[in-house]
Amino acid sequence: MSDNSKDTEKIASVSILRKRWKKFKTIKRGYYSFLLILFLYILSFLLPLFIGRDALIVKYNGEYSFPIFKYYSAESLGQDLQGEANYRLLKKQYKEEDKGNWVLLPLYPYGPNENLLDEMGGNPPHPPSAQHWCGTDDRGRDVFARLAHGFNIGLSFSIIVTLLTYVIGIAIGAVLGFYGGKIDIFGLRLIEIWGTLPFLFVIIIISSIIQPNFLLLIFILTLFGWIGIVYYIRGEFYREKARDYVSAAVSMGARNSKIIFSHILPNSLTPVISFAPFAIVANIFSLVSLDFLGFGLPPPTPSWGQLMQQGLSNIDNWWLIVTPLVAMFFTLLTIVFIGEAIREAFDPKIYSRLR
Repeated sequence: MSDNSKDTEKIASVSILRKRWKKFKTIKRGYYSFLLILFLYILSFLLPLFIGRDALIVKYNGEYSFPIFKYYSAESLGQDLQGEANYRLLKKQYKEEDKGNWVLLPLYPYGPNENLLDEMGGNPPHPPSAQHWCGTDDRGRDVFARLAHGFNIGLSFSIIVTLLTYVIGIAIGAVLGFYGGKIDIFGLRLIEIWGTLPFLFVIIIISSIIQPNFLLLIFILTLFGWIGIVYYIRGEFYREKARDYVSAAVSMGARNSKIIFSHILPNSLTPVISFAPFAIVANIFSLVSLDFLGFGLPPPTPSWGQLMQQGLSNIDNWWLIVTPLVAMFFTLLTIVFIGEAIREAFDPKIYSRLR
């Protein structure tokens, strides 16, 4: 293929991508949902700066400490406690002593795994208040802090699982669809056999042997999540490889890898790209469901599913049910809006690489 042809192909590809991006931006509901979820997700990696028990800066006897990055004992900061300092109490102590010492706390000074029974007293869970916006759970931990950290964990988990399943599913689907014949027949039979394995039973068996963790759950969901993507890509490859541009590439002596990755694959990604936000929603829901059933992330990992499970055990404490459900509802709703906008922007009836 000549350099001019390559430049023309590249310009056409960029042009179509820009058209789709402009179309996506015109769908305000999806575009603003995308900006919102992107902002919140990036912000969630900076949560210790805004939500957490560790002080950002401590000035004590003219020296500055940064507990958010390093452990400091209570004794080293002049607090009469064992173990790590309680920075909320330390701030009050410094204010009462009025010796020029001070503590800079995060905007919401409570950690997701911090037990607050010593400060709050009584029997948890505690209802929402000015200090604890969403109350505490049945172990005296702040619900709002756990919701915020659970958002990062849930969305990160879902994005990683979606990316891994897409890589595996696209690779296998491309091979089956491109080569066809016996490879396709035997490959599909193996996939059908693998797909008959009961996912929940596998989780239960593994959970009875070892404690599931973040990486293990990603591995398990990836093992079962790629099958649907295979069918999408396989069908697209069967359709696209019959096109004239593929025949032209073959007649010009292009290698199979070149035909697969440079010609057919870019024209086969529209369905899976449109499906990606809905796959993220499904994976978030899977993690929440596993946590709710007790087969998910180990305690005390912040989890929406664990909060809902606590709410079921403490049905009179409405905030343990309402707050994670509301957080999950709005998160999934914004991602669904993004998915609808992507699906409309990538509609092949509007834009086609072959026009």
